[in-house]
Amino acid sequence: MDKNDQLFIQLVYLFQSTAMQGMGKMKNPVTDKIEGNLEQASQAIDMLEMLKDKTKGNLSKELIDLMDSILTNLRLNYVEEAGKADKKADEKEDKEEDEKEKGKEESAKKTKNDKK
Repeated sequence: MDKNDQLFIQLVYLFQSTAMQGMGKMKNPVTDKIEGNLEQASQAIDMLEMLKDKTKGNLSKELIDLMDSILTNLRLNYVEEAGKADKKADEKEDKEEDEKEKGKEESAKKTKNDKK
């Protein structure tokens, strides 16, 4: 494996790490915290897909297999994390709706008691 192949692999792993950090699967090395940012993850995956498309016909089978494996893994993890985020958003929305309804009921009770 030549130097350019090694550098290419490092670049692929850099985008993979960025995507995994964005999905909250790895700590951010700068802050040493788990920080989810699905937009960041999506961009890193998109960059890897673009890199695969732009290098088509110029990579060895080993590098193609590496890219395919990493992209498949990242996509599966992304779908999982996006599903979790959607569920959390739905739960938050339901909770806010319940609190709003509860507030209306309490307001109606108060109004009814004030009229007495």
